[in-house]
Amino acid sequence: MRWDNLFDDLESQLEHGLSAEEVDLQAEEERLRLGRLRLRDRLVALHAVGSGELDYAVKIGVVSGDVMVVRPAAFGRDWMSGEIVGDPDERSRRHPQFILPLSSIGTLHLSREQLRLSLAKQPAPVTPPLAERLGLPFVLRDLCRRRTAVEVMLPSGSLTGTIDRVGHDHLDIALHEPGSPRRESLLTGMRIVPFSQVMMVRI
Repeated sequence: MRWDNLFDDLESQLEHGLSAEEVDLQAEEERLRLGRLRLRDRLVALHAVGSGELDYAVKIGVVSGDVMVVRPAAFGRDWMSGEIVGDPDERSRRHPQFILPLSSIGTLHLSREQLRLSLAKQPAPVTPPLAERLGLPFVLRDLCRRRTAVEVMLPSGSLTGTIDRVGHDHLDIALHEPGSPRRESLLTGMRIVPFSQVMMVRI
């Protein structure tokens, strides 16, 4: 009888030890996963679980100091796009869509629920979607090709006009009044802007 008790006790200790080891292993794996998370991953996770809701939006503070509420729509390698919401001013009516370099994000103002959702584990795609491989220059070249009127937000202010060309690390913008077409007679100047100074492009 004593041997049975001894073996039962040993078995119980072994099971407890294995369970504790498994819990420790899972905790360490989760720490490693969180340590590999990028800001983009958290935004994508938040978007994946929240995009079905009509009122889904994220409050973002850009490094220039502006804070805005946006509804993300797509993510590239180093940028995101979407729509500015909850901002009734003339600028937002004129340019409600945006492209935001992820490097321009200063802070994310998330609710507790959004914070929790941003940490959700996402299934790894077999092959990454094309958009995930496209960098900011590709998107800007598309705006250039379409001759889309834009407002380029800089730390020092904003430039309104049409992107004429996009280089490796900069863009050329022809300046003209909002709402007017890009015509030589209507241009008020030209600017070359390094990508490092582009806080946001409003479309």
